[in-house]
Amino acid sequence: MRPLEKHDENRTEIDDALAWHDGNARAAIATLLADCAYLRWQLELAGRAMSTGFTRGWRPKADRE
Repeated sequence: MRPLEKHDENRTEIDDALAWHDGNARAAIATLLADCAYLRWQLELAGRAMSTGFTRGWRPKADRE
């Protein structure tokens, strides 16, 4: 039986992102920006592929209102 892992209840997603990059904040930000650009591209492709009848006129937007 494996021992239980310690779980820090105060740990956030920000802490996880920094830990993934060994505490390098610039690398974490660069990765998040690259992920954001990729997701915007995927949203653009999905928006072009779907018909307005399927979504009853709703179209996806990359920017917040």
